[in-house]
Amino acid sequence: MREQDIICEQNKVYSKSRILTDATMHYCPGCSHGVVHKLIAETIEEMGLQQRTIGVSPVGCAVFAYNYLDIDMAEAAHGRAPAVATAIKRLAPDKVVFTYQGDGDLSAIGTGEAIHACNRGESIVMFYINNAIYGMTGGQMAPTTLCGMKTATSPDGRDPKLHGYPYKIAEMLALLDGVCYVTRQTVASVTHIRRAKRAIRCAFENALAGRGVSFVEIVATCNSGWKMSPVAANKWLVENMLPFYPLGDIKNVKEE
Repeated sequence: MREQDIICEQNKVYSKSRILTDATMHYCPGCSHGVVHKLIAETIEEMGLQQRTIGVSPVGCAVFAYNYLDIDMAEAAHGRAPAVATAIKRLAPDKVVFTYQGDGDLSAIGTGEAIHACNRGESIVMFYINNAIYGMTGGQMAPTTLCGMKTATSPDGRDPKLHGYPYKIAEMLALLDGVCYVTRQTVASVTHIRRAKRAIRCAFENALAGRGVSFVEIVATCNSGWKMSPVAANKWLVENMLPFYPLGDIKNVKEE
């Protein structure tokens, strides 16, 4: 490849993966879900996994993920995606199986399913979108809502004495022997997006190698739930979410 072609390729602003369908996304403008969908689609395409990949999406903002990713998809009841993914992986061990869940799904109603799938060491990938709020159902407080953060059910801000403290499920799951990779990323900037894509690829490589659960948390925005413009929401994420949810690899068995 000529040097000029390499430069053009590196500076390409946008290209659409063939894994992404032509369906119009229902996500709010500024939502992080669309970016993460694109990264997953690109990674699947680049790794040649379209015919081998099965995604599982439960209730939440990503309930219509099957409309946007041209791969086999299964729907799960609220919080039950890890259990469904376990069954799929055991029945079709040659497939690459992932779940795509929000924080209200995975770390609230689905905490039990997530913990036990990780404890069993199922060779699946779990994508966890953490925007610190229940986005689809009206902006209620989630397990990940920050202290002092206002939501529909904590209008005066989250009070730990009343509501408990937000918790970091990624650090909790990293303690389990069945988990091979835990990372926390965001898509708040181009640099962050590139790092997130590398993490997504690493997770899929672990699934192919049968190493156990790979857990990829994406600290995300919900400008509608936060009652902010997309620009303000992105700024608020960097200034408030990232200090509490620090980015980077938390566990990487392959490197260790």
